Order: sequence, then C-alpha cells, then structure tokens
Amino acid sequence: MQQKGKPDMQNIKIAYSIDEAAEFTGIGRNTLRKLIEWKKLPVLKVGRKLLIRGDTLEAFIRKNEGRDLRDRDMVRGIDLYSDEAS
Repeated sequence: MQQKGKPDMQNIKIAYSIDEAAEFTGIGRNTLRKLIEWKKLPVLKVGRKLLIRGDTLEAFIRKNEGRDLRDRDMVRGIDLYSDEAS
C-alpha cells in the first residue's frame, strides 16, 4: 500500500514504449517514430521493441519547447552522453 506523499515504487518507470511515451508526453506515436528515425530521440532496442528513457523524454521536451516537432530541421536532438539527458 502506498503511503501518502511517497511514490509507489512499483509504478515508477525508467523507460517507456512508444505507446507509453506518447501517452506520457502527449506527442503522437507517429511523431515519436519520426523523431527516432531522424536520430533526434535516442532509444534502447530490445528485440523489436523500442524503449525511451524517461529522463531522455523530459530533456528532449525541455530542449524543444516551442519548436515544431514535425519539422526535422527545427528539432534539436538529444545526446545521451551530455549532461542534458542524465
């Protein structure tokens, strides 16, 4: 049972599927797939499944606030090895 004010550790996710990331961020599934295809959003591949880290999603959204995510030239990618995604 979850205590008031404390996170439920069983529901904390560190990575999301495309569908979960779309629901979490409000970005459409097809847009997320394009961002991955354009190498703007890094993923972890597990077989055919793609996972996106939660902290990477948050950093990506901060970095692209106010930009049109459907325009490849407007989108700023995330570098996993920089401090922005960690």
